[in-house]
Amino acid sequence: MKALVIGGAGYIGSHMVRALLRADHDTAVFDNFSTGHREAVEGLKVYEGDLLVPGDIDRALQAFEPDIVLHFAARSLVAESMVDPSAYYANNVCGVFNLLEALRRNGPARLVFSSTAAVYGIPVKRRIEEDHPTQPINTYGWSKLFAERMIEDYCRSHGLRGVVLRYFNAAGADASGEIGEAHEPESHLLPNVLRVAAGKSPKVLLFGNQHETRDGYGVRDFIHVTDLCDAHLLAAQALERQDLPAFQLYNLGNGQGFSVLEVLRAAEAVVGHNIASELAPARAGDPPVLVAGATRARTVLGWNPQFADLNRIIASAWRWHQNQRY
Repeated sequence: MKALVIGGAGYIGSHMVRALLRADHDTAVFDNFSTGHREAVEGLKVYEGDLLVPGDIDRALQAFEPDIVLHFAARSLVAESMVDPSAYYANNVCGVFNLLEALRRNGPARLVFSSTAAVYGIPVKRRIEEDHPTQPINTYGWSKLFAERMIEDYCRSHGLRGVVLRYFNAAGADASGEIGEAHEPESHLLPNVLRVAAGKSPKVLLFGNQHETRDGYGVRDFIHVTDLCDAHLLAAQALERQDLPAFQLYNLGNGQGFSVLEVLRAAEAVVGHNIASELAPARAGDPPVLVAGATRARTVLGWNPQFADLNRIIASAWRWHQNQRY
């Protein structure tokens, strides 16, 4: 299989590239390097370009002629999306539209798209399945929901076959320790906790402790990035199955939630010392609880996460932070 990874220099995208190469697939990267890291794709086949420039993706598709495209090129910071919505609608909606049009012009007719639990908004059920109502409470979630709808429409009307994967909180790092999660600025909980543990930041901010949860802190479902990549490989295989519909939708999560405070305490156990923290006001657009129901992915795709233990997820991320290259 020839796979083009859009956003392949980013956190999840670079892990996906490694997973594809380990499975002996011919793999190339398309990235504008606005947030991705060149060090993460050294020695690989790279097409530098931007989805907001239609000619860029046309040239990559025509030069590489992939069998499948995997998209990881979203802006994904909830707080930023609330103060700069135009950037999110441009990148996450217009960029995906340009990609879909490029696929119509050039092929291939297969797409795996990374989406998010942010499309659900405030949960009305304890465990979120794919049929849960979608009512985002932040611009990031809306931008991804609009992109999902476009993909579904193109599958119905233009012969595309697509899989949308709504995943919860990606975490951890590759077992090699050579690639990991590095954003600037960093808004995700676990890397911020480990930055403090490594002495690179003075303290981690814990946003809000007045939620209606077991300890007042927000609860999230953490899924190891390697398990996410396995699901994407299975999704690519599912697109070849004629017994499955042209448009498919799956949640990806472990099905168990950990509070912000529980993550902090688990990280302290992994690194072996206390980690300085400070309580801060809750952030606009953050749901109090997000826990996945992923029965469909397990049943249809045969997906079985291997890294459900929180301490194991944190330990893999800690190896990366101790040997960080970029």
